[in-house]
Amino acid sequence: MNGDLRIDGCRVDGTASVLHIRAGTLVPEADGPVVEADGLVAVPGYLDLQINGAFGHDFTHDPAAIWEVGARLPRHGVTSFLPTIITSAPSVVAEARAVLAAGPPSGYVGARPLGLHCEGPMLSPVRRGAHPAELLTAASESVPAGWGGLSGVRMITLAPEVEGAEELIPRLVEQGVVVSLGHSDCSAAVARRALAAGARCGTHLFNAMSGLDHRRPGLAAALLSHPDATVGVIVDGVHVHPEMVNLAHRLAGRRLLLVTDAMAAMGHGEGTFALGAVNVVVEGNRATTAEGVLAGSVLTMDEAVRNLAAFTDCSIEAAAVHATATPARLMGEQGRGSLVAGAVGDVVLLDETGHVVLTVIDGTVVEDRR
Repeated sequence: MNGDLRIDGCRVDGTASVLHIRAGTLVPEADGPVVEADGLVAVPGYLDLQINGAFGHDFTHDPAAIWEVGARLPRHGVTSFLPTIITSAPSVVAEARAVLAAGPPSGYVGARPLGLHCEGPMLSPVRRGAHPAELLTAASESVPAGWGGLSGVRMITLAPEVEGAEELIPRLVEQGVVVSLGHSDCSAAVARRALAAGARCGTHLFNAMSGLDHRRPGLAAALLSHPDATVGVIVDGVHVHPEMVNLAHRLAGRRLLLVTDAMAAMGHGEGTFALGAVNVVVEGNRATTAEGVLAGSVLTMDEAVRNLAAFTDCSIEAAAVHATATPARLMGEQGRGSLVAGAVGDVVLLDETGHVVLTVIDGTVVEDRR
């Protein structure tokens, strides 16, 4: 892509601005095709760090679908993402790594996968959610040789109480992996040790984790009280009550991370869909297994931003920070998550209600609803 573009009349942080993009990078001034954006809000491209699939495709079931899904994510403002592989055989992660290593198909236009998020298999059987119990493993025997940031695995969700996890966390961090704590029944003390060892995030706060019990504080309490822990939240009104979203936002501030945890039904409607080896029934905005366990969501990132604004009474621009600057900071993506000179030219234009009007990736318009 790497285009040139000038976006006139947009509002950035409440101020009328002109954005210049040259060769896919934001610069102080440049010539190029003009997008008239009067009355529109400009925010950086959204990053989704936990997405299992969408538009009828599941990444664990079919890793090759990463590119097809990525091509359609810009309609929801997503310009970068971590395809998420849930608990499965090691061969599935290997296949997904190969898909990313091979690069996009010729002519690909869409959101950019930044690597993989492996959710499992080092999870607590007590808090496994929809993850297959028979595939859960101890940390010492579940990480194939070569996993790490340079191999395509950028984030791993694990339960810190699983055998070998405490020793594994610093090894993963050394390899450039962001360790996120989730699907865990651990105490706050165990969680604090994991955070001290290098874990930096929590996966879908309040869901599939020990919580805020006033006598037995668990993982949720440890994450919210830690000054440096990023906390992922699924803000769909199903996984977390709006009042609890508001509480988490007040406690975590900019550490709150919007994720969709979307599965194949997102953008596809109701019915029965695969989530790895599990069948998930979608009715309305709820996705559950046959046993009634929540299994991913049908949430889109632009909807998550609008919901956060509604649940917390903050502006759309302020809500968008949790889908832009927060994930970029967590992943060390210094060129993303902001609209300053030198940043990647990924821009989303929103109307005043937070709906996506236009998405720009590397200075090229890839979605235009005007």
